Amino acid sequence: MEQTRQLVETITKGIQEKKGSNIVIADLSDIEGTICKYFVICQGNSPAQVEAITESVGEFANKELQEKPSRVAGLENAQWVAMDYGDVLVHVFLPDIREFYDLEHLWADAMLNYIPDLD
Repeated sequence: MEQTRQLVETITKGIQEKKGSNIVIADLSDIEGTICKYFVICQGNSPAQVEAITESVGEFANKELQEKPSRVAGLENAQWVAMDYGDVLVHVFLPDIREFYDLEHLWADAMLNYIPDLD
């Protein structure tokens, strides 16, 4: 569990490195039947920024924890990129796509941790 928490922190640093905003960490570990323990959700303001955030998360996780995602989906159009780290799923959205899917509220039972934006 400690390794998973470290991964969440490292992913958050990778997001912040590229000025990803509105970071929300959804703790799903106490919910029955979930596919992972944490969702890390954030957004970028353009497809280029979504791509940069995705690359940064990958670099931070690999450099600091030797972790690589088993799958990355959505880079073709970079509106919603999902990165699968097993116990942690990372979602990087464009703002309007994020609002449409509203993942935070889909998992209303999850404990949500809102990370303040770095200026």
